[in-house]
Amino acid sequence: MRLDKYLAERTGMTRSESRKAVTKGRVMVGGMVCRKADTQLDEHTAEVALDGTPLAGAYQAFVYIMLNKPEGVVSASRDKRDTTVVDLVAADFPRRELFPAGRLDKTSTGFVLLTDDGALAHDILSPAHHVEKQYVVTLDTALTEEMRRGFAAGVTLADGETMAPAGAEPLTDDGKTVLVTLRQGVYHQIKRMFGVYGAGVNALHRRSIGGVALDAALAPGQWRELTEKEVEKLRQKV
Repeated sequence: MRLDKYLAERTGMTRSESRKAVTKGRVMVGGMVCRKADTQLDEHTAEVALDGTPLAGAYQAFVYIMLNKPEGVVSASRDKRDTTVVDLVAADFPRRELFPAGRLDKTSTGFVLLTDDGALAHDILSPAHHVEKQYVVTLDTALTEEMRRGFAAGVTLADGETMAPAGAEPLTDDGKTVLVTLRQGVYHQIKRMFGVYGAGVNALHRRSIGGVALDAALAPGQWRELTEKEVEKLRQKV
C-alpha cells in the first residue's frame, strides 16, 4: 500500500494532507524519515510514526459495524433527502467507503451490517449461500397455521414469484408477534409474504444476521464494531 493512502486511512487526513505531511518530513517509516508519498509498505507490519508518535493499533483492512437502525433512517450510503445508516457512523470513519450489507425499509428497525468488505457483503447477500436472517414482526392479525405452513413450503407472491422456505413462529400468546426466519432477500419480502394471506405488517425488527444477534445494549441509532469472533461467525455462514 502507498504510504499516503496508509496515512489517510489511519489518521483521517485526506490523501493531499497525507502527501504534504510526508514531503515535509513529518513521517517516519521503520524509524527513518520518509519523504516519498508513493513509498510502498506492508500495511500489516509497517512501523509508521507521525510527528514522532507511532500510529497505534493494528491496521484494519476492512471495517464491520453492527448498527441498530432506528425508524426513519434509510438503508443507503447516500441520500439527498433522508439520513442514511452510513450518516450515523460517518464521523468516526471519515475515509471509509461504507455501505449496508443488506437493506431494511425506512420504517423498519434493527440490525444493519455496515462494512467496506465487498466480498463478504456479496456472500451474505448471495442467494446461493442462504445466510439466515431473523426478524421480529408485529402483525395486525394473528399468525395462522395456514401462514406457518405456507412459509415453510415457500410462499408464492402475488406476482407469481415463489419464495424459498421460511420460518414463522409466534412469540406471543395472541399470535400477533412473530419470529420470521429468512434465507433470501427480496424487496419488501416479509410484507409481501404475509400480504398473500391478507395480513398486514405493523412493525419489523431484524434481530440477527448469520447467527450474529443484535447487541441488546445498543439503543436505536447506536452502533459498535463486530468482534473478531462475530466476523468469523459470519464468514463461516457463507
